Amino acid sequence: MTDHPSLHSGDELPVLGIILAGGLSSRMQFREKTLLELAGTPMIAHVIERMHPQVAALAINANGAAGRFEQFGLPVVADESEDRAGPLAGVLAGMVFAAGQGFSHIVTAAADTPFLPMDLVDRLRRAAAGSGMPIALAATETSGGETRRHPTFGLWPVCLAGDLRRALGEGTRKVVHWTEKHGAAVALFDAGPPDPFFNVNRPQELIDAEQLVKAGNR
Repeated sequence: MTDHPSLHSGDELPVLGIILAGGLSSRMQFREKTLLELAGTPMIAHVIERMHPQVAALAINANGAAGRFEQFGLPVVADESEDRAGPLAGVLAGMVFAAGQGFSHIVTAAADTPFLPMDLVDRLRRAAAGSGMPIALAATETSGGETRRHPTFGLWPVCLAGDLRRALGEGTRKVVHWTEKHGAAVALFDAGPPDPFFNVNRPQELIDAEQLVKAGNR
């Protein structure tokens, strides 16, 4: 296992938040889903609002024209390659950017999850500290009692950037295939309702999210 900065129980190690917005939005007819309005506000703004108080700084991982996110006043970091390698490429981009800003860890969150937990960072940090593992991933328990991981929501040490770059170059694309190599703690969250990891992929899910907001789930 690669050496990494140790976390201790209750550690308030500052982290950089990375909002992963690099998807193609294919199930939303290729419209930029993170900029679609939810309750009169771009969906990504809901994610920013929830992540902002949890981290020392925030950045957006997205490809293409960075100017489309200018209204949010956050740095935009692109994947290192243009082959659309999925969320692991966004994690790597976040790691590299964070290292340049002096951070040892990042926490990632998907840009299409407007109800993400307000204690996401704290619980990921505590899960990593309690297990001694370098990575922590969010999870919920299904109605059948199984644990469902949400691998785009994780705590990552930036010192693993080189290994992740190699893995991507070798064709690794699934998050859990790479995390299992290093060890990943699980931070278990209440599945709701509403599901804190409800993600908006399709037009109907945007309508469903509107209903959740109207019901006071913001």
